[in-house]
Amino acid sequence: MKTLALLLSVAALTACSDRQPPADAAAPADAAAVDATPAPAAAPDEDTSPAPATPATPADSAKVEADYLGRWTGVEGMYLVVAAKPGGGVTLDMQWDLDNKGMFDGSVTAEGLRFMRNGVAETALHTNGDATGLKYLAGKQDCLTVKPGEGYCRD
Repeated sequence: MKTLALLLSVAALTACSDRQPPADAAAPADAAAVDATPAPAAAPDEDTSPAPATPATPADSAKVEADYLGRWTGVEGMYLVVAAKPGGGVTLDMQWDLDNKGMFDGSVTAEGLRFMRNGVAETALHTNGDATGLKYLAGKQDCLTVKPGEGYCRD
């Protein structure tokens, strides 16, 4: 049952990811069966821009950001410390594997805690310990998952 829950969690995280597959990734086997009919063109005076997002109030943004602040503990000495940055945003001090640690600027968005690490856009999502895929964190309820096998929880 835990394996099924883990697989569903990983599938949900993958589906919600904003990462694009590599350019050399193979196309799905049924790609030829996909309808290639182009969408109808919009009328010249028709506005096709997406509706603007409802802006969050500063109080809402501060509360959401506060949910990420503090120390998060991973496995085998891994950690993530999120601190508010003067002027907005956050700073992440982290050790994400046995050989790598560093400090990164980030921001809290509707998608999660976003940051760039070594040229790769990453997002830490609020999850539970089971979703991290790490046995040591299983059963914990207040966690952040960056990707399967990389997660941090509060005790």
